[in-house]
Amino acid sequence: MTDERKLLDVLGGLEALRPIISDFIDRVRADVMIGFHFNGVDPDILKQRELEFTARALGGDLPYTGRGMRQAHASHPILPGQFNRRLTILRQTLIAHQAPQVVIDAILLHTERLRGQILQTADTCAPPRKGD
Repeated sequence: MTDERKLLDVLGGLEALRPIISDFIDRVRADVMIGFHFNGVDPDILKQRELEFTARALGGDLPYTGRGMRQAHASHPILPGQFNRRLTILRQTLIAHQAPQVVIDAILLHTERLRGQILQTADTCAPPRKGD
């Protein structure tokens, strides 16, 4: 079995990951259901942070320079369907770039494990009560 340290190499290194991430971010930003979350965000910075994040998830040693998941997503009311849509786009992008299945599985699992840090709970999505 391939350990996580080698998954970035299995994919082909950063040279193979970079165009996948670029395509993925372009697809996400253009998506009707979730693209609006990225209005006003510099796509080059977003691509760099996603590259760092994904490379680390695949065992690479590229430092992650972004904020933590909770902090980065705190101002965005991300709902379960939107999170699922991102996963679908991610899967489609990885398949389109012919990523090995072991890499696809690892990236999707890593992303899924962050669901609780990214999604807004019912409490945070609820409108303020009278008197709050």
